[in-house]
Amino acid sequence: MTGPGVDAPGVLVGFARALRAAGVDAGPDRVHALIGALDVLRPGVRSDVYWSGRLTLCGSRDDLERYDRVFAAYFGGSVSRGGAVRGVRATRLRVTVRDAGPAPRTGDESERDAVPAAVLASSAEVLRHRDFADLTDAERGQLRRLLAVFALPGEPRRTARLRPARRGSFDPRRTVREVLRRGGELAPPRRRTRAERPRRVVLLVDVSGSMAAYADALLRFAHAAAHGGRVRTEVFTIGTRLTRVTRELTHRDPGTALAAVAAAVPDWRGGTRLGELLRAFLDRWGQRGMARGAVVVVLSDGWERGDPELLAAQMRRLHRLAHRVIWANPRKARPGYAPLAAGMAAALPSVDAFVEGHSLAALERLAAVVRGADDA
Repeated sequence: MTGPGVDAPGVLVGFARALRAAGVDAGPDRVHALIGALDVLRPGVRSDVYWSGRLTLCGSRDDLERYDRVFAAYFGGSVSRGGAVRGVRATRLRVTVRDAGPAPRTGDESERDAVPAAVLASSAEVLRHRDFADLTDAERGQLRRLLAVFALPGEPRRTARLRPARRGSFDPRRTVREVLRRGGELAPPRRRTRAERPRRVVLLVDVSGSMAAYADALLRFAHAAAHGGRVRTEVFTIGTRLTRVTRELTHRDPGTALAAVAAAVPDWRGGTRLGELLRAFLDRWGQRGMARGAVVVVLSDGWERGDPELLAAQMRRLHRLAHRVIWANPRKARPGYAPLAAGMAAALPSVDAFVEGHSLAALERLAAVVRGADDA
């Protein structure tokens, strides 16, 4: 993974970011171990990169499937169920990008090795920061593969349920049972603590005309959030109508799920009535418990055709119910942006975190904010 125009450490760090977005705890220490492993192996050989990363970046059996899917999306190609890298031979990969036509190919090169993995990975790292509205069709295809392996870990909350723990309060029942099991001999005291579970996440995705360039990527993000972990996720689309699409997003395949959403949503690329729809959500679902104690995320540019005062009142109402309210605005990343639109200005006083939503990197940051690991 060396050569002109490719920053090997940058590619590996980007790969680790993609793994973290998919729910793998690939921290800096593990990335350092990966770089060290590749120093003594062949960093330009796809199979060496695959196995080095699998051994250094994964911490549990649950990480292996996520790792395989992220590797295939980030470096190109595919990975078999048994962990073998499909279509990869132990030949050093070229990483130089030529301005002229394709490089001459030897007779024993397979068609699947036509594009070097390092170049694919470098382009994936660049793609992370590209605005969704500026992507080409090919880049959108690569983006969809990366979003398909996304995960949205919820913010943990302590429950009333108790579980065994090394540290915590004294557990008399388990301690007595242990003493009886030992025939009356003294036993170390057993302890317990309150169990944790992730908070519910509610996503309100704007599908109005002003969000047309972002709606597909944001709905794919919502689909990944609904399938990427133990977090209970509810998804609604907002425009001129409020539509609950949680059931449509239960399809495993993102394409099938989005086709079902398209059939269920009657107001694609219409106007925006945020205040009225937020009131409808709170009256029918939020007040009954869906928003209570949840992390509510609004993915919208904040354009409001209705009364801004109504939106402000409903946002205050939502803020009283929810644990946190997060607003992700794709327009926020534009140079000179200021929340001057009437709807956005009315909503901001009731927003706990105001973040960008225009790129894959922005969605990764949004996931961190939802998890409670980062403040905006």
